[in-house]
Order: sequence, then C-alpha cells, then structure tokens
Amino acid sequence: MVLSELQTGEKAVIVRVHGHGSFRKRLIEMGFIQGKEVRVILNAPLKDPIEYEIIGYKVSLRREEAKQIEVVTEQEAREALVSDEHLQALPGDLEEAQRLERALEHVAQERSHNIRVALVGNPNCGKTSLFNIASGAHEHVGNYSGVTVDAKEGHFKYKDYDITLVDLPGTYSLSAYSPEELYVRKNLLETMPDVVVNVVDASNIERNLYLTTQLIDMNLRVVMALNMYDELRHKGDKLDVKQLGYLLGMPVCPTVSRTGEGIPELFDTVIKVYENADPKLARHIHINHGAEIEQSIKTVQPFIAFNEDLKARFSTRYLTIKYLENDKDIENLLSACSNIQDIRDARADEQQRIQGLLDTNMESAIVDAKYAFIQGALAETYEKYQAERPRRTITDKIDAIVTNQWMAFPIFVLLLWFIFWATFTVGQYPMDWIDALVGWFGDWVGGFMKEGWFKDLVVDGIIAGVGSVLVFLPNILILYFFISIMEDSGYMARAAFIVDKLMHRIGLHGKSFIPMVMGFGCNVPAIMATRSIESRKSRLITIAIIPFMSCAGRLPIFVLFAGAFFPGNPATALLLIYLLGVLMAILSALVLSHFVKDDDLPFVMELPPYRVPTARAIGRHTWEKGKQYLEKMATTILIFSVVIWALGYFPRHPEASKAYQQEHSYIGMVGKAIEPALEPLGFNWKMDVGLLAGIGAKELVISTMGVTYAQEGTTYEEGDDTALQAALKATVPTAAALAFMVFVLLYFPCIATFTAIKNETGSWRWALVLCLYTILVAWLCAFAAFRLGLLVWPV
Repeated sequence: MVLSELQTGEKAVIVRVHGHGSFRKRLIEMGFIQGKEVRVILNAPLKDPIEYEIIGYKVSLRREEAKQIEVVTEQEAREALVSDEHLQALPGDLEEAQRLERALEHVAQERSHNIRVALVGNPNCGKTSLFNIASGAHEHVGNYSGVTVDAKEGHFKYKDYDITLVDLPGTYSLSAYSPEELYVRKNLLETMPDVVVNVVDASNIERNLYLTTQLIDMNLRVVMALNMYDELRHKGDKLDVKQLGYLLGMPVCPTVSRTGEGIPELFDTVIKVYENADPKLARHIHINHGAEIEQSIKTVQPFIAFNEDLKARFSTRYLTIKYLENDKDIENLLSACSNIQDIRDARADEQQRIQGLLDTNMESAIVDAKYAFIQGALAETYEKYQAERPRRTITDKIDAIVTNQWMAFPIFVLLLWFIFWATFTVGQYPMDWIDALVGWFGDWVGGFMKEGWFKDLVVDGIIAGVGSVLVFLPNILILYFFISIMEDSGYMARAAFIVDKLMHRIGLHGKSFIPMVMGFGCNVPAIMATRSIESRKSRLITIAIIPFMSCAGRLPIFVLFAGAFFPGNPATALLLIYLLGVLMAILSALVLSHFVKDDDLPFVMELPPYRVPTARAIGRHTWEKGKQYLEKMATTILIFSVVIWALGYFPRHPEASKAYQQEHSYIGMVGKAIEPALEPLGFNWKMDVGLLAGIGAKELVISTMGVTYAQEGTTYEEGDDTALQAALKATVPTAAALAFMVFVLLYFPCIATFTAIKNETGSWRWALVLCLYTILVAWLCAFAAFRLGLLVWPV
C-alpha cells in the first residue's frame, strides 16, 4: 500500500520511498525513511494536500508525492500476526498494542528487503548471461543483438534480501526510435526499479557509455557492471575503475558473466546503494553539455518544473533534455501541462538560439556533448594497449572468409545444407528407435485392455497421435543445437551483414534477417524480435514475411514427407523447401514495400567478436526448446489427438470396415466438406483434415494423420519407413506430397503466431489480411507444384 491511500487517523510504517533522485532525497530529508511510523492527521478540503505526523512533527504532502511512499498498515500487520510463523512465536504476555507494533516493524523490515533490480545495457553486452547466472534462470543467450525481446523476471535470495531481477531488452539509447527503446524507458520511468544495474561491455566502453549518460540524466540509483572484463585484461588495456566510478557518480564493478566472476561483489554493491549505506559510493552528477546547452536547459526546465505532478514522478532535467531533443514521447507527456504553450515557446527560442550559435540542431549538439563527456572521462581513466603493429584478431581472420564477397553466400547455403543433412542422417537413428518404441508400447498397452472404445482411444488416439509427433523430437533437438551454435558464436550477425544489400533491394534492412532466421525455430519469438528494428516500414514488412519461414513445428511434416517420397536426397529436398519459403518471403516483401510507406532509418548492426559457445549454454538452449516441444505434446497435441480420434470414431458404424467408419465419421464429414477447395492440389480428405488441425499448431498435422491412419487399421511393412510414412506412400501420389509440403510451408500460421502478429502490429486487420494472403499464396504455389510434379511423377 502507498501512503496516499491511508484514511484520516490511520497510521503505518514506511517501507521505502520511490521516485527519482532529488525528489526522493527531499522526502528522506523530511524524515520519511524506512521503519518510521507515520500517521494521517487530516485531508485538505479538496483532498489535496494531506497533513501527516512523523517523528514528532507535522508535514503536508501532495497526494501525488504521497503515492511514492510505500507503507505497511496496521491491518496488514494484524493479518501477519495470524499467518507469519515468526510473529506467532512472540511472547504471550505482550499486550495487543505491543504485538501490533512488533508486527508493523517486522513486516516493514521484511518488505524493505525486497529489492527490484533492472538490468539495462546495449545489445550483446552480456545482460542475459548475467541474469541467468545470478537468478538461476534459463533465458536464451545469443551473440547478437535483439535476443531479449521483452522484460524477463527472475527471483532469487541473496543474503537477507529477496531480489527481483528484471532483464530488459538491449538498447543503444533511451530515445524513442524503436519499440524496444521506448519499452525500456517506460519500464524505468513508470515501474521505477530500486536499483538499475547498467551492464557495460568492457571491450567496447566508449559506445556503451552513451546509454550510461542517459541513465545519469534520469537521476536513478545506478550500479555499473563492467562486464566481459576478462576481454579487457586479455587485450592488455588498463582502466582505473574507481576513478571512472567517481567521474560517473556510480560504483563500477568488474564482472565476467560467463564464469560468474564479480557477481557477488556486484550484488553486495547493489545492496549498499539501495540501503544508502555509504553516501560516498554513489552521487548524482549533472553531465555538463557545455555553457550554451546548459543555459537552454536552465531556461526551459522551470516551465516544466512548474507542474508539480511531473516533479513527483520524473527528473525535470531529464524531461527538459529530451524535450529539447524533440522526443515525441516526451512531447505527448508534456502536452497535458497547463502551461504547455510557454514550454513550447521557450524550447523554440532555445533551439533557434543554438542553431545560430553552434550551426547545428539541438539534438546533435546534445549527443556531441555527451560523447565529449565520455571521451573526457575515458581520457583520465582508460589506457589502451599499444602493440608494436596492429594485430589481426581471430575475428578478423574468420570474417575475411565468411564475409568474403565470393565465398559468403556459398558458405551460408552449404552450412544450411549441412544442418539439414545432420537433421536427417543423425536424427534418423533415434527417430527409428522412438518409432519402434511407440509401436511396441501401443501393442503392449493394448494387450492389457479389453476391446472397446476406451482401448481404441488409448491406442489409436493418445499413443498413436502423440507418438507420431514424439518421433520427431531428435530432429527438433538437432536443428536447435545448430541454430544455438550459430547464435552463440556470432555467425548469425554475419549472416545479417552479408544479406544487407539484398534486403535493401526488397525494402528491408539487414537487421530484418535476424528475426527471419529466428523464424526457423519459432515464428512467435521471431515476430517479437522485430521490435529491435527502428524503421516502422521494415518492422511491419518483416512481421508479414516471417510466417513464410519454416518453423520447427513444420519440420516434422517435412521430415516425414521428404523421408517417404524423396528418400534419395531428403536433406536437399528439405533445403529446397526452406529456400522456397525464403524466396516467397522476398517476393512478398517486394510487393508489400509498395504499400507500406514510412521513412527509412539507417541500418545499424553490431558485429560482435566471435566467441566459442559454451557446452552449458548450447545444451541449456537446446534442452529448453526440447522441453517446450514435450510440453506441447503433453497439452495441446494430446488434447487435439483425443478430439481428432473422437471425431473419427463417432458416429459409430459397428458393422462397417474401419475405412468406411473413418470416411463417414464426423471428421470424414469435415474433410469431405473442404475437399472441393483442395482437390485441385491432389489432396485426399485426410490430408485436408490434417491441414485444418494445423491451424492450432503445425505439429497437429502429424498427430492428426497419425490418428486417422492408425484408425484405418492397415499394417504397412516397407523398409526403414515409419508406419505413417509407409501409409502415406501407399495412398498419396508423389506430386500431391510435394504440393502438400509447399502448402504447409506457406499457409495460415498457427494461432500463436496470428496472435503475435496482432499484438506487435496493434491491428486485427493487419493480422487477418496476412492470414488470408498466406492462404492464397499457399494455394497458388501448391497448385503449381502439383501440376509440375505430375510431369515428373505421373500418377
């Protein structure tokens, strides 16, 4: 509860004071500190301000200010007396008032030891690695920008403190150019963490410190984690960490997230800053932007500070700086101010003055001033190792090959082919073992059960349905294993770099390629990853084409059909189907670029140094994806398998054959109803039903076929093929199988992807149009594939 919610006469104990630096400092100086008792004396006639009594004297606060003070009420203390074991152990001879006082102190102390810490830093600075090692979480870590696409929370206990660690998306600044920048800024301003840990890449300090200067402007309590400090030492560079911290007004803690070095010391410092245990440890500084810009800040700031509600929630100096920079989000915030016209006039005058004096606009002048401050701080603290001659690093040597003008694309395509070859060749062995195990398990379970609907449900519905998807778990794990290596090593960023020119020709940026490649794993996080794309046009087009990237849910379908119908070259067939998805994405981007209009922003893509992926990180990433696949089988796929079985089992035709039963069941009716639309593609009604189920999740295509063909009751024996592969080969022409693969690749994305498109674009209309577009493209391409296939494989 916050102080403003107390009624007249009620009392409480203070837990913590929120708010930015100067505002928070003023409240603390007035006596509003943790553990002090405060009582509401009276409310003003208009309910604002409110008079309080604290440490023996009376003080009035505006309601907006009182909202920033977190308290424990007597009612909460009474509830704790009943539920808290520690309080239940209080001596029985204590009076009620004493018990209540002890409870207030205890709950206030307990809650004051709950700390919310936000991790803020540039992309690829090691934030998520630090988050994982500190909190024990298992978030994905990749050696390229844009891995974290939303705030992730981890909870852990450190000494006597319960720490909530928030991993915010990587961002180069706190401007409002991209959704990620805006998201991080809103999180810091509105959620107001107790302490911000600014994670800085020690191997690239100057660029990383620009974000630090903006955090200083926001007047937050900041601790710097100078991460990857081992790389700085390895290069022979020297840094006076203590002096740098003094110049920045914040403690600086060297860390190595990969090994855990410095992490305990980091959180010891976080606690000291939170408790204000050492006033010399952190101090608020004002970055000097030069005499002329500082004059502009001093001129405009009083007009903004005139609005008391803003002073309680934000640093008015920060608001002034961003407003002078023409920040649209801050302009919207200030538009509600009663004196907005005065604020606008003051800004216009100052911007005109700076343009005349410095011959540059205000935003550029402020950026230049910040970098001048950074360079000055590093000149006093940082000494770069000077080798006798510039050495070519390992990264330089590798890049000379993998980004070479003539070799880059062949290497990339060859690498993809190798991944698909390994997915088939290595994955075939465990795939056969699991298939045999599922078949044996179904027979074993069926041997214990009486004939009837329940046995059919268990054997044909659950085991056959879920088992048909479980078979492809090894292929999924292998694919994610290689994707993880590409991400963690830094090669993924190079892939974006080498296709940048091609992406520009279709109206996109090289940065759009990262979400596209992520789409090979899952379309949902890939669509979320588009937040790192600054250009609205590129972001919307990238979202539109990601569904053409073949996700891991489609992989089992392609493995099933490629293994059955193209046994001589399954890896090549799989590579071609993936490349078809990329081709359709490119063509779609060319079309959409003529309809989506927006100003393009320059392509900025970091090329991080190559790093050897750790076995632990790769194993964890691969297992997390495998676990998600298993969880989906235990929930969505299991439920849909039972539903599909029931639709194929009822209404009953006891005397008829299983094939007749299937065709005249509910599922047969559904298949027959949509058959005319898909018959020109060579599909039978069972394939149609599988496609319909795939709207929920693409894995359901396989489980549906597993159920429908299992209920058919035919036994197939054909070499190394699985039972389902043999059944398909016996009933489906090769040309139709090719068309089916093309249709699955291109048609309606799953419900989860559809929802992600709506959420990221903020438009149901955009999501619906994209879904209709993908269905149309899928039908036309599958029709063409079927007709061309008949020329090669006549029925």
